[in-house]
Amino acid sequence: MIYSVRHKTTYRYEASVGYARCVLRLTPATSRTQTVLESRIHVSPVPAQSDWRIGSFGERMTTVLIDRPHKLLSIEARSRIDVHSVRPQLPFDSPNWEAIRALAMVETGLGPDSPASYLYPTARTPVLPAITDYARASFTPGRPIIAAAAELTKRIHADFTYDRKATDVATPAAASFAARRGVCQDFAHIMIAGLRGLGLPAAYVSGYLRTVPPPGRPRLEGADATHAWTSVWCGSDYGWVGFDPTNACPAQDDHLILATGRDYGDVAPIEGIILAPGRQMLKVEVDVVPQDEV
Repeated sequence: MIYSVRHKTTYRYEASVGYARCVLRLTPATSRTQTVLESRIHVSPVPAQSDWRIGSFGERMTTVLIDRPHKLLSIEARSRIDVHSVRPQLPFDSPNWEAIRALAMVETGLGPDSPASYLYPTARTPVLPAITDYARASFTPGRPIIAAAAELTKRIHADFTYDRKATDVATPAAASFAARRGVCQDFAHIMIAGLRGLGLPAAYVSGYLRTVPPPGRPRLEGADATHAWTSVWCGSDYGWVGFDPTNACPAQDDHLILATGRDYGDVAPIEGIILAPGRQMLKVEVDVVPQDEV
C-alpha cells in the first residue's frame, strides 16, 4: 500500500520572534516494513541555516535556524511511503520470552536495530514493580513471546481509558498507569516499562495511523493525527514486531513509521527553542491518504 503523508505544524506567536532553532524528526526511514519513495520538508520563513544528521536510533534529524523576525512559523513535511505486508506472525511458534530475554542480555551489537539500546529504563519509562507485575500476568513461564505481547496489548486496551485531557506530553508512565487513563503515547510507555521490567527489549515507535472515513463521508483534510505504539524484539528470526495497545492490534499495513527510540523524548517530531515574549498558539494537521483514495 502506497500512502501520501502530509504533516503540517503551525506556530503563531503573540510577539515577534527574533530567533528560533528547531530539530525536526519528520523524515521517515526505509525499513523492512516500508520504503520511503520521496520525502521533503518546507519551512517558512526560509531558514538561514539547515543541516541534517542520522541520530542514535537511525532517525534523520534536520536542524533549522531562523534568525529573521517572524510571528508565524510553518513546518510542513510531505512523504510518499510504500508499506509492505510482512510475513504472518505465528504467535505460538515464536520462541518463549525467557529465551528472548537471555539472547538480549548477551547481544553485543550497538546499531539502531540492536536490542541492547532498548533494555534499560528511561525517565519516561521507569522500571516499577506495579507495572512489571501487570505485564508479568501475560508472560507466564514458557509462553511464546509474540503470544504474550499480543495479550498484554489487548489487556492495556481493555483496562485503560483513552482520555486526551488526562495526560500531557511530559506525563511519565507511572502517572498514567496509576490513573488508568491517557493517550497512545501513555499506553506505549506503559507497555514498554512493563516489558523492560521483565528484561525484554522494547522500543517506542512514532508514526501515523491510517484512518477510514465513515461510509459515504468524504475524508476531512488535516483530520488525521500522529500515533505511537510499541515494538518488541522477538529474536533474530522474527526481529522487531510492532504492537498497538491503543487499538489492541499488531502494527500492520496501516501503521507508518516515522521514528523509533527508547521513549517519546527520542522521537519528538519537533523540538527546539525560540527567543520571544508572549504566548504561542499551535496547530497540527495530518493527512494519511492511500494512493487510490482522494
